[in-house]
Amino acid sequence: MNESGGFIRVKRFGTSLAFILFPLVFVFAFAGHSDLLSPHFLTPQELIVRARGDALLQFGHALVTLNTGLLIVASIHFMRLLDSTSSAWAGLVGAILAVLGALMLAADKGALCLTMSALDKLPNEEFSQMMPGLLVMFAKEGWLVLLWGIMLLPIGFAIQAVGLLRSKVIPRWQSAFLLVGVLFVATPDGVEIVNLTASILLAVAFVPYGIRLISNRS
Repeated sequence: MNESGGFIRVKRFGTSLAFILFPLVFVFAFAGHSDLLSPHFLTPQELIVRARGDALLQFGHALVTLNTGLLIVASIHFMRLLDSTSSAWAGLVGAILAVLGALMLAADKGALCLTMSALDKLPNEEFSQMMPGLLVMFAKEGWLVLLWGIMLLPIGFAIQAVGLLRSKVIPRWQSAFLLVGVLFVATPDGVEIVNLTASILLAVAFVPYGIRLISNRS
């Protein structure tokens, strides 16, 4: 069944918005972290204490949770770009890994970040009594070990970036920014200045790309 012109325009517009918004959400979320200019890796307890009562940080985490849907759209778009090239397998394998990683990112933010906003309702004494349970959660014990699957997200996009570099279906500088950006945006908690820099690279590359898609010039 042929798609109507209106339906194609809606799909193009939605894909365009995904490329415009997903890097900007990352820029906002990482810029909202405290001590950006004092980078150091954080222990689970330090992560918990940092999130306590930080409304801006928690809002950023909520946006990142929603942003996972946009990442899935982007990975599928790259897969389709690579479909008719010699790097088609890179597009497919990368998309599968990126989608699985995006699901784990949503689970990670829901389990370890959004819960902290609910616990802000507790007085400090009751919150302190919950600390042993929170430490177990933030150490990813039990089935929470699955959250390490979040690493599939940058791996999947990196595979697609290599395929894009080889096929040249988009400008090579954009593919290079994608490769560098997705690898460094996964830097562990506490050194968000690196994540922020990587997010800016992604925004420089793909906000204009999304705008070109809207104007039907890509």
